[in-house]
Amino acid sequence: MTLQGEYEPSSTKWVRDQVAAYEASGGREANTLQGGKDPIVVITSVGARSGKLRKNPVMRVERDGVYAAVASKGGAPDNPSWYANFVAHPVVDLQDGPEPKAYRARIAEGEERERWWEHAVATWPTYASYQEKTDRQIPLFLLEPVEG
Repeated sequence: MTLQGEYEPSSTKWVRDQVAAYEASGGREANTLQGGKDPIVVITSVGARSGKLRKNPVMRVERDGVYAAVASKGGAPDNPSWYANFVAHPVVDLQDGPEPKAYRARIAEGEERERWWEHAVATWPTYASYQEKTDRQIPLFLLEPVEG
């Protein structure tokens, strides 16, 4: 079962447009980072304050059916808005292809985080430069399938 509720599109035009194109095509279009070659997934979360559904394109970092969502925000000093959503409401929908599926998000820590960080950087090397730009340790969520 996927999340239910009122969807509030992003105030950022490219995010709004990419999510709409991705969903309309079942993931066949708008499935790379702003027209590049790096694949993305669309994650729907429940707003921490608003309670409305929020959708974000996020780099596709996956291993054995588990996904990582890296809260990099381009190396900014603060977390992306979806970080608070994941903490407040850890069940999210992740769409990697035609249909969204339910996942539970949790912050990776310690050795597990280190392994996943290495995998994330190997998948998309720009994460390393984002980490160099900020004093905060960039949070990394693991999204594991919700059964049933």
